[in-house]
Amino acid sequence: MTDSSPRAGRVDRRTAETDVRVALTLDGTGRASIATGVGFLDHMLELLARHALFDLDIKVTGDLHVDQHHTTEDCGIALGQAFAQALGDKRGIRRYADLHLPMDEALTRVAVDISGRPFLVFRTQFAREKIGVFDTELVREWFQAFAMNAGITLHVETLYGDNQHHIAESCYKGLARALRHAVEVDPREGGRVPSTKGSL
Repeated sequence: MTDSSPRAGRVDRRTAETDVRVALTLDGTGRASIATGVGFLDHMLELLARHALFDLDIKVTGDLHVDQHHTTEDCGIALGQAFAQALGDKRGIRRYADLHLPMDEALTRVAVDISGRPFLVFRTQFAREKIGVFDTELVREWFQAFAMNAGITLHVETLYGDNQHHIAESCYKGLARALRHAVEVDPREGGRVPSTKGSL
């Protein structure tokens, strides 16, 4: 990949349960076209694109007559795969990022390492099972699927919060802002892979 090549990934993932198409550009403007069939998930992914400044197109046809689980999880899988594809060999990136993201009364801490070693620590609790018609347990399922397939180490911890929507939103916005910084090209790296091992 040359310096002028767009950092982009495209994944078409089809199973008996879902058909997921994802197109991702890391160096974008925050443009999003999201249609998963799950309104709350669409909202979270639009926030992710906007605050990461990724251009993101996602189209999902899923077995929503069963529930929202497969659609949510498979969307995380495909987006994670597109993210890893877009990063390529990870030369020159900052790699690490962490921040605290406030959303009104909720505060979430997010830390990311684009390590090639997928791992998730998710310490966020929801007091209710639903946000509208969306199952709150699926927030963690999406983060797990994304982290494992993106090949990143990801820590998410909500320190406090009362409104369930605000808690979820702080997680997605926190991830977005952390990824935005971690994927940035650091001119001081001079195109090197940010690891003493020489690869990630």
